[in-house]
Amino acid sequence: MSARPRTVVAEDQYLLRDGLTHLLAAHGFDVVAAVGSGPELAAALREHRPEVSIVDVRMPPTNTDEGLQVALAARREVPGLPILVLSQHVEQLYARELLADGTGAIGYLLKDRVFNADQFIDAVRRVAAGGTVMDPEVIAKLVAGNASDPLAALTPREREVLGLMAEGCSNAAIASRLHFSEGAVGKHTANIFAKLGISASDDTNRRVLAVLAYLGAG
Repeated sequence: MSARPRTVVAEDQYLLRDGLTHLLAAHGFDVVAAVGSGPELAAALREHRPEVSIVDVRMPPTNTDEGLQVALAARREVPGLPILVLSQHVEQLYARELLADGTGAIGYLLKDRVFNADQFIDAVRRVAAGGTVMDPEVIAKLVAGNASDPLAALTPREREVLGLMAEGCSNAAIASRLHFSEGAVGKHTANIFAKLGISASDDTNRRVLAVLAYLGAG
């Protein structure tokens, strides 16, 4: 990730699009395109190959799921293209599909649950760096939609750790939230990977695969 990550903003409401553009620029992002429709987003992603994109779900011309459809198509063309979905709605099917390739660099936040600039900018930076950031309400709705429980072997504490992992928390952040040592979190995550049958590999990919299991999408 460069010092000023190339960024695309896709939001059909002008005031919000303009506000996001100014906020990102003030925090060191190079906003190379700010667009208001699905076709404009597709063109901007092809032209700029941004290091991160903030994408609304419902955009013209259909005002249904145009933004997510374009994001999915772009990630099929460029695997791992960093996308942060910022929406008023949880589109369960597409949220699962965004996660399904297991490469990370994905976020899904709800507009009315972003409470301050620091929270939002931290999420953008984590997605740009290849991480996964999911709003807890998005996670809850995805889990509620599952017919089976892939996590039966996990202890309640391991489920709690995995839930925070799904939110995008690092081991240090999980330790802070649960009030125990980072070493203890490491042991829990190792147990989680073992019980879910996730073999040793790049740690970021293992975390993504564990989150997929948590959401029942894997």
